Amino acid sequence: MNKFKKKQKRRKIKQDKSKIDVYKNDGEKPENQSSDTALVKFDPLQRYLSEISKHKLLTREQEIELGKRVMEDGDSEAAYILVTANLRLVVKIALEFQRVWMQNLLDLIQEGNIGLMQAVKKFDPYKNVKFSYYASFWIKAYILKFIMDNWRLVKIGTTQGQRKLFFKLKKEKQKLIDQGFDPQPKLLSERLGVTEREIVDMDQRLDGWDLSLDAPLKDDSDTERIELLNTEVESTEDWVAKKEMETLLHNKIAEFKKTMTPRELEIFEQRIFSDSPATLQKIGDRYEISRERVRQVENNIIKKLREFFKREIPDFDFYDRVKISD
Repeated sequence: MNKFKKKQKRRKIKQDKSKIDVYKNDGEKPENQSSDTALVKFDPLQRYLSEISKHKLLTREQEIELGKRVMEDGDSEAAYILVTANLRLVVKIALEFQRVWMQNLLDLIQEGNIGLMQAVKKFDPYKNVKFSYYASFWIKAYILKFIMDNWRLVKIGTTQGQRKLFFKLKKEKQKLIDQGFDPQPKLLSERLGVTEREIVDMDQRLDGWDLSLDAPLKDDSDTERIELLNTEVESTEDWVAKKEMETLLHNKIAEFKKTMTPRELEIFEQRIFSDSPATLQKIGDRYEISRERVRQVENNIIKKLREFFKREIPDFDFYDRVKISD
């Protein structure tokens, strides 16, 4: 009986050892083994590098032949071979940008792979340009755009010129410092061929930080920052109230006009309610009265209008000057 138990124990040890060996070789964890007790931690980047290393590099002649098949026949298999053979190029370029990004390298590799696929679509094998050289521009462009779009919550560069300046500015500033120069905007603008204003703007964007307007003012506060911002934009409630008041005023003015004499109505239309008021002299000549008399009639109309509004609209706050747009 004891011999039987010893055999079972030795068999179990062998099974456990075989599981660990498989895990080491394949990089996959057995189902009954937790990540805390695993002897080898799973590294996605190392696994990816191991996978892409299985694809062979292409000769110049092979690149041209595959490029022709993609360009002329739309051969998806040829495109696949071109992409997979140059995945290591993407990793190499992504590592160069890692100094700027300093986050997950796989994010840059993923964007670079998209640029590589775009390069395969656009590659012209008849132009005597090495594919890896041509593809590197597409890979860098996609990686740089990704960094620009994700450097801040708010994009710090939207044009092609801003993207170039974003990548060159920090390098040029460090180069000047290493040479013993003070990296002032004027010197940087001369070195980079841009205006001082562009240098200052990009520098402020790089040195600034994101601030959420929805975040509370303090940890123990329910007040959000956005609540303290002043805005010149009219709120919906104010806009609706304004429109209602305008409609009411127009209706009341139409009623008020019915109470005026022809002379008062003409003075109201040409003087008070006009965008280009007629002169006192012109109205006085028409009715053969003095300019002072026209002024008196005008003031009397305004007084009547004020009293009319107070009577018809109890909550109307009438100002010293009446100005109602048509």
